Amino acid sequence: MKTDVQIAQEAKMDPILEVGKRLGIDSDDLYLYGNYKAKIDLGLLDRLKDKEDGKLILVTAINPTPAGEGKTTMNVGLSMGLNRIGKSSISALREPSLGPSFGVKGGAAGGGYAQVVPMEDINMHFTGDFHAITTAHNLISALLDNHLQQGNELRIDPRRILWKRVLDMNDRALRNIVVGLGGKPNGVPREDGFDITVASEIMAILCLSTSLSDLKERIGNILVAYSYEGEPIYAKDLKAQGAVALVMKDAINPNLVQTLENTPAILHGGPFANIAHGCNSVVATKMAMKLCDYTVTEAGFGGDLGAEKFFDIKCRLGGITPDATVVVATVRALKHHGGVAKADLGTENLDALTEGFANLERHIKNMASYGIPVVVAINKFPTDTDKEVELLKDLTVKAGTVAVICDVWAKGGEGAVELAKVVVDKIEESENKFHYLYDDNKSIEEKIETIVKDIYGGDGVDFTSKAKKKLKEISDLGLDNYPVCMAKTQYSFSDDPKLLGAPTGFTVTVRDLRVSRGAGFVVALTGDIMTMPGLPKVPAANNIDVLESGEIVGLF
Repeated sequence: MKTDVQIAQEAKMDPILEVGKRLGIDSDDLYLYGNYKAKIDLGLLDRLKDKEDGKLILVTAINPTPAGEGKTTMNVGLSMGLNRIGKSSISALREPSLGPSFGVKGGAAGGGYAQVVPMEDINMHFTGDFHAITTAHNLISALLDNHLQQGNELRIDPRRILWKRVLDMNDRALRNIVVGLGGKPNGVPREDGFDITVASEIMAILCLSTSLSDLKERIGNILVAYSYEGEPIYAKDLKAQGAVALVMKDAINPNLVQTLENTPAILHGGPFANIAHGCNSVVATKMAMKLCDYTVTEAGFGGDLGAEKFFDIKCRLGGITPDATVVVATVRALKHHGGVAKADLGTENLDALTEGFANLERHIKNMASYGIPVVVAINKFPTDTDKEVELLKDLTVKAGTVAVICDVWAKGGEGAVELAKVVVDKIEESENKFHYLYDDNKSIEEKIETIVKDIYGGDGVDFTSKAKKKLKEISDLGLDNYPVCMAKTQYSFSDDPKLLGAPTGFTVTVRDLRVSRGAGFVVALTGDIMTMPGLPKVPAANNIDVLESGEIVGLF
């Protein structure tokens, strides 16, 4: 069986200028990064402003398991399937982070015969967007520490600096550090730390900005510290926004690539979904909607994280209205939610499948509550039995929707033709009644409680004393109207990764809150979610190599 990278290396890619031409993009609007990658000039979005939007399909999933679900693979397969039934389609995805690429999760370019290519480039440095974000973020850090060194005119309290440094790598040793050691010439000693780049507020700002001027304004509004008197200090107080925007001037332009079947794909941005808001950029999604009939986008992890944030943060702040949701599930993963160990998932178990279906059922109910149609995509595995597949289809019908068997990993777009037809029919026959989960005018506390009760199925929320203090600070800053970005485990509806299925009778503990003033949301930290992940005992990096011929091996 060929690996993903072997399949990708055999791809017959079209020159990216040809891909752009089929979308109606003039060559003057493409900045080439070789023959098969390009950035799209952001000005194209303004020039297309009077063109009618195409339909927008969100691909999400059940809570992820070690068995695998294949959400990105399904996204790519569906976009190719739509093209096969005569609908122009674009896959709009996030860019992968080097952290999980070298860690345990793997890349984010799809899999099998449903991939975006060139996958080696996409999963590595791509067009340098993440490096720009890392540099932009750390420029603010350097300006802040230099301000302390040069007399501290703003009276910044070194004990109340909120702005950490970032690195696009899993490195637990950098979570907590001390900077400024070595005497007076080397800065003011203080505690500091690193987050992973995808958790940076600069990443969130990139993905929510609509123009360079909007980006610059958001950067200026980043809350970086408090003064000795308790007054907020913003990046604009450090006069950082101009230089940071300059570093980001190319990164703000979306990236154009293609799938294995030459379907256009626009990749841009990549905030983590259990730490940040987990969606690609607003400008990439809006641009795709102007260029095709159907845009297929995705949001990280399960519907309780990525989809909720897509609807309540990205759509709200970006003025986007989605038209349908596809929830990806596998028989194997649902059996895992039903209590079956990973080693036994290949054995037929109808009882466990029925038990684990509760997880999918809650996701169906949650997604339907937003007022747009929901379709279940069953990602087919060779070990699925006919009885299991039929049972899953029957259970899905009873839950109020339809399940479609898909085999995009082995068959590419052909494996998603039926799904494409069903989704198009659902959109055409349904009235779009999309709405948000909560109103802007509710307090941050009320918004968190709404998410926990209505999406997670919990009984309520416990706020630590530290979190309660932060709630007051947020209210004092006049930011209660912000949406909430929950930082939570992806493995469970609860904040306990061991509570699988559809748990009830639990409460979620919010241990801290962070204000993303520039991005325009509040982050609520739960459980033991780390904003700087660590590597596993055997990192994926141990199996990756590049040969003298230039061939890459071990990359998934």
